[in-house]
Amino acid sequence: MNARILQGALVLTVLCGNVALAETMVVDDQVTVRQSSVERPSRGVTMATVEAKFGAPQTRHPAVGKPAITRWDYANFSVFFEGERVIDAVATAG
Repeated sequence: MNARILQGALVLTVLCGNVALAETMVVDDQVTVRQSSVERPSRGVTMATVEAKFGAPQTRHPAVGKPAITRWDYANFSVFFEGERVIDAVATAG
C-alpha cells in the first residue's frame, strides 16, 4: 500500500513539476521564492533537446568535477547538466 502511495506521489510530481515556475532569491541573507515566467528546460531532458528547443546557448562552460557538471548560459536562465541530462535550470532574469 505504501509503495502505491509513493508511486502515485511520484507520478503527480512528474506531471505537475513543469507547471509551477518559481525562483529562489536571496536578499539580505533572506531566502524567498517568487513566481517566474521564464521558460526553462525540465529536469532529465538531454542537451540535444535543450538546444533544439532553446537554440545554442550564449556560453558553454566546460564540464567540471566527477560526475561531470556542465553549465550553459542563455539570456534569461542557466542550465546545469550532469553528463548529457538536465539536473537544474535557474532563471537569471524575468
